[in-house]
Amino acid sequence: MVHMNVKIILASIAVVILFFFGVIFALASTYNSMRLAVAVILFGAGFGIIAVLYLTTKSTRKVVHRVELSGEMKAVPIKCPNCSASMKPDRIRVVDGVPYVTCIYCNHTFEVAEEPKW
Repeated sequence: MVHMNVKIILASIAVVILFFFGVIFALASTYNSMRLAVAVILFGAGFGIIAVLYLTTKSTRKVVHRVELSGEMKAVPIKCPNCSASMKPDRIRVVDGVPYVTCIYCNHTFEVAEEPKW
């Protein structure tokens, strides 16, 4: 993780320097038109570093979800409401944040819901 932070800091410094010199060369292009080409190259290099940095850090991001439970939890068997067959936990699929199970015997799809404890 430290390696990634150093990489981001160094790339940010490089982008600032490239943009700074790009602005200087763009302003100086009134005296020599070749300086405008150099400014375009400097801006392109700066945007290129930003794109590479974004693509490499995007793929290494980790999302951690923490769940706080209000009480004691215990596993209960999941049964199909159509044929009362027992379902395996590996058959659970989450669609738009809602867990669904498809019965392997009757092909009935139903939502897995937590029953209130009161």
